[in-house]
This record gives sequence, C-alpha cells and structure tokens, in this order.
Amino acid sequence: MTTTPDLLGAIVAATQKITAVRRERESLSSLERRAATAAPRGEMFLAALSSTGRANVIAECKRRSPSRGVLAVNYDPVAIARQYEAGGAAAISVLTEPTFFDGALEHLSAVRQAVTLPLLRKDFIVDEYQVVESRTLGADAILLIVAALDDARLADLEACARAYGMDVLVEVHDALELDRALKLATPLIGINNRNLRTFNVSLHTTIELLPRIPADRVVVTESGILAQRDVAQMRRHGVHAFLVGEAFMRAPDPGAALTALFS
Repeated sequence: MTTTPDLLGAIVAATQKITAVRRERESLSSLERRAATAAPRGEMFLAALSSTGRANVIAECKRRSPSRGVLAVNYDPVAIARQYEAGGAAAISVLTEPTFFDGALEHLSAVRQAVTLPLLRKDFIVDEYQVVESRTLGADAILLIVAALDDARLADLEACARAYGMDVLVEVHDALELDRALKLATPLIGINNRNLRTFNVSLHTTIELLPRIPADRVVVTESGILAQRDVAQMRRHGVHAFLVGEAFMRAPDPGAALTALFS
C-alpha cells in the first residue's frame, strides 16, 4: 500500500501536539520525580537480544497500523503480552502512539504489571518529556527513529534515556540513516524493512545494510517477518534479533503464532 510521502511528518506533528498537552497536565519536574523512583532495567533489554544461539524476538502489542488498518479487533495488550511471555518472547514492544496506531500510555503500564520480560516503548519519541514518561510507565528501552529526528535531537534523547537507565533501539531504513545512527553510543541498531514514508516493505533492506554495521552492534530486523523462511534467511545472514508485530497480531493466539514462526 502506498501512502502519502508526508505521513511520517504528520505522525511526528501529532506526537508533538499530544506531548505538549500532557506536559500542561503534568510538569516535567513532577514527572522527573516520579521517574526517579522507578528501577531501571535497561541492561535486561540489551541482554535479551544479544544471544546468538537462538532467535531473540521482540513481540509487539499493536492494535492498528496506518498501512494495514485494524490488526486486532478485540485488542487486549495484557492478555497478548502474557501469551508472548508464555510463547518464548525475549522482550515485548508496546505501541503507545494513539492517533495512527490506537495505542495508549495505559497499555504500557498495564503490560508492565502483567509480565516480567523487558519492555520497549514503541512510539515516535521527539521530546525528553516522552523519555522520562517512558521510565515512569515501566519501559526498559525506547525507540528512536532516525528519519524523524536530527542528529542533535538523537544525541540528546539518547543521553536522556541513558540517564534514566534505559536502553535505546535506534531505527534506520537506509545507508544515510545508518551512518547517523552509528554516531550514537547504543549498540542496538534496528533496521526497519518498511519505508516509513511509503510503507513499502522489503527484507533486502536489512541484508543490504548488514555489511556496513560493525560487529559490536546488535542488529534487530523489523517488519516483514511473516514466515519461517524469512526467519531462516535472516539467521543465515547473522541476524538473531527480530521485532515482529503484524504476523502475531492477526493470529487468534499471538503467543502460539510466535512459537510457530520461530520454532
């Protein structure tokens, strides 16, 4: 499905407005005080993705996507997260973006109470307020999307996340974005096989970028992993970490779908 070229810009603009509203409801200083009481577990997220002896899956809780529409009509992120944990997920990603993905902050905090796995807050992070917010909600890691941020913002948001003990998964789609991501300290490089401007998907995106990534980085392939042959192809190329949402969310039992895809 082809979408308008400025969809990413529209999502970022909506995120900025929503964040401004939340900042009016609770000040950053108040949020920082709450975040200071939350125990960081960022090292658990990195460790969960670092094994090369197995496929390490970040299983995603996501009700809707702009390209595919509603994925799960009866969406219960807590039940889904529990199924993922039972199905062998290494970590769980929770969509919190409300306008385009039907996410909510409450989904992340509820999942945090239900499972022990490390959690990634999946959102369009553009402001330090969201980083601190992520810590209060129980996130162990945040996503930073290179296409949505300039270099200064990337560095500032990464530093903020690390100050609160969270890991950072930095997401890229092409060689120029990868070069920018490699300037950051995080070892976690997510390669999104989906172009966020057109929403077209190709697994060759990951394969083509792999030779440019230093051996000390952990590569997470994102989007388009739909069949066991996709998993096998990535593992043959030395990729052992996967972020998968759609293939699970369309299944009656997401946890069983996870087990079947990665068995």
